[in-house]
Amino acid sequence: MATTAVAGVELMRRGANSMSGLPLADVSVPGLAGYEDLVFGGWDVNGQSLAAAAAEHHVLNDNQLSDTEDALSRVTPWKAVASSAFCRRIGGGNMREMRGHRAAIDAIISDIQQFKAANDLDDVVMINLASTERTPAEGEALRTADGFQRALDQDDPDIGPAMLYAAAAIEAGVAYGNFTPSVAADIPGLTELAERRGVPVAGKDGKTGQTLLKTVLAPAFRARALHVDGWFSTNILGNRDGQALEDPDSLKSKLGTKGNVLDSILGYKVEDHLVDIRYYRPRGDDKEAWDNIDVSGFLGHKMQIKVNFLCKDSVLAAPLVLEIARVLDLARQRGERGPQEQLSLFFKAPMTAGRRAPEHAFHRQERMLADWLGDKADR
Repeated sequence: MATTAVAGVELMRRGANSMSGLPLADVSVPGLAGYEDLVFGGWDVNGQSLAAAAAEHHVLNDNQLSDTEDALSRVTPWKAVASSAFCRRIGGGNMREMRGHRAAIDAIISDIQQFKAANDLDDVVMINLASTERTPAEGEALRTADGFQRALDQDDPDIGPAMLYAAAAIEAGVAYGNFTPSVAADIPGLTELAERRGVPVAGKDGKTGQTLLKTVLAPAFRARALHVDGWFSTNILGNRDGQALEDPDSLKSKLGTKGNVLDSILGYKVEDHLVDIRYYRPRGDDKEAWDNIDVSGFLGHKMQIKVNFLCKDSVLAAPLVLEIARVLDLARQRGERGPQEQLSLFFKAPMTAGRRAPEHAFHRQERMLADWLGDKADR
């Protein structure tokens, strides 16, 4: 996802017609950063350059690989803070050996500061695109900002890498977005800390394919009084995201963000809502999301709807990553703090202020973002 996003911006700089697929490409709002003004850096357990990563993942076509090779070859990941206890299936040789949580946070903040100074940047936004971690136990340490600080001092094992990166961003005053299902800034302790420090945060789990269609179709079924008797969803994908989800604990985190959408929109519990995700290596980044929907209509008659979405995972995700970064930066300029609900459009499990129930219906989420942008829009 990261490589595809960086390559897309580089192609824009070269004058290619790469604006398609960007939801906010036509929005003109004072302070909203231009795509070509974005500069990229980040961490990964794999130390290969972005050019090597792009060649390996086969998302870009041959012309795009050739046009972006020079620029992508100059971007190599910084050493990452990682933990096999939280993500068992993904490893690499580009990792930091840190003695404790505080040391890890200090190292991450140092990387951010060096990146900002070296590139003479106006501001920095952090987006989590790492592999899905297991969900930790909900202990006292994660429930308040003060409790989280004590847990950091004690190197609490329930604090995983995603939380450490989120904590580092908040500590550094950097807006933060979580595009993964991993537990991060959404724990009460870090949400409270973000509000105290005046840092905007958003997440979690980017809504790109199957759940996107659910949040579009379910409101229509409700409006037409079609009762959803059952909804079976299956996904096959062969990239590293799929590989990470072979771990049952990581898969549980992913299913947790996908499972609550329908009931919220429809207003009743769908008794037979099943979601199956499988790693299937030959598919690569070309994900297939297949849905069978059973509905009851007038006079109780049964009907079925079939949806088969053959898509490219990173091509769907990369433009959303760019838009989330731009909106978070604008939110920081506007003095916003804590959860940014206007970004709900882009997430399966949107963060909300006061931990109220999120809005999942796509058309309402779209209106929320348009209204927020429109407050200061240059029409």
